[in-house]
Amino acid sequence: MSLHDQPALDPAPQTPDRRHHNHHFRFHRPHAHLATAFGADAFGVRAEAFARFFGTPTFLIAQTVIVAVWIMVNSADWATFDPYPFILLNLAFSTQAAYAAPLILLAQTRQADRDKAHADADAQHREVLAAASQDRLEIALEHSAKLLELLELLEQNTKLTAITQELSARIEKLTGEIHGVVVR
Repeated sequence: MSLHDQPALDPAPQTPDRRHHNHHFRFHRPHAHLATAFGADAFGVRAEAFARFFGTPTFLIAQTVIVAVWIMVNSADWATFDPYPFILLNLAFSTQAAYAAPLILLAQTRQADRDKAHADADAQHREVLAAASQDRLEIALEHSAKLLELLELLEQNTKLTAITQELSARIEKLTGEIHGVVVR
């Protein structure tokens, strides 16, 4: 799915099913409205397809076979539509090069635009991840501070419990002494 095929941002809230369906494109959607200088029209798409085909082994092998047959047919005098020095073949190569170069440049320009949009989306994604990481770090620090406070309160509670037990023991001892003096 290309960048130009992406739907525009939906102002309506998304349901959980829809949110997860294209979640990985969420940073690419703002760039979906951008069109290259040549647009997303049929000409640009076909130009890219031709440019891709020019670099394939199929094209190179087919062109080599056609040139070899052309030279053999004209050299063996089976046909003399382009005798040596093969000016018509040279003209065909020149015409092919004249059309291939702009098509390849067009395809490169369109790819560069897509790469830039993807790089921008990736940068936005990294920024969002960094912000989320910073938020998690701040939350973790807050929780750590609260845990330290709780540990301090627990320690104070333990000391107060020990003091309470000591005082309870002293009160019990004093109560026993007072009871012994009064009862006697």
